[in-house]
Amino acid sequence: MSVAKKSVLLIFLILFIDQAVKIYIKLHFSMGEHISVLGNWFQLYFIENNGMAFGMELIGKLFLTLFRIIAVGALAWYIHLLIKKQVKTGYILTVSLVLAGAAGNIIDSLFYGIIFSASNYLGPVATLFPDGGGYAGLFYGKVVDMLYFPLIKNGAGETIFFSPIFNIADSAISVAVGIILIFFRKELNESLETKKENDVPTD
Repeated sequence: MSVAKKSVLLIFLILFIDQAVKIYIKLHFSMGEHISVLGNWFQLYFIENNGMAFGMELIGKLFLTLFRIIAVGALAWYIHLLIKKQVKTGYILTVSLVLAGAAGNIIDSLFYGIIFSASNYLGPVATLFPDGGGYAGLFYGKVVDMLYFPLIKNGAGETIFFSPIFNIADSAISVAVGIILIFFRKELNESLETKKENDVPTD
């Protein structure tokens, strides 16, 4: 199997798993509902957010969605260049993980607002394609998060590590960045240096 096919397969596999879990959670959990999976240290805990990975909200929703779309396009082009230059397969697949994670959250932002009804605390679960339309317009959907690892708690039962709730798309990005920093710094630096050289104007 070619590197390009491996890259595409990995991206679609991550997207499928990410979206399957998000859709299941959205259709079966009320907002804030949670269940223990492995003891108390791993839970499925349903929340939604308007912002970036791990629930951060720094910039406007529309700008964020557009930025993500541009970033995914840039990553796709970057992967294309890496394949042409026959860079290590491991590095190409790791960058593909970043693309898959970014694309997974884009799908939420683009479409979830128009295909799902709103999720409410202690209320009925959301429905798919509700009669009255979705809870928001195109580009304004909320990102579904559900992975929660409250590893360390204080005496009051408050989580002090690890408190963020995230999703598989976030995980793909975080794991990929970690792998790049540990194993593929050389490939990253070389690819960036090559881009700088190509950007230098010639007389």
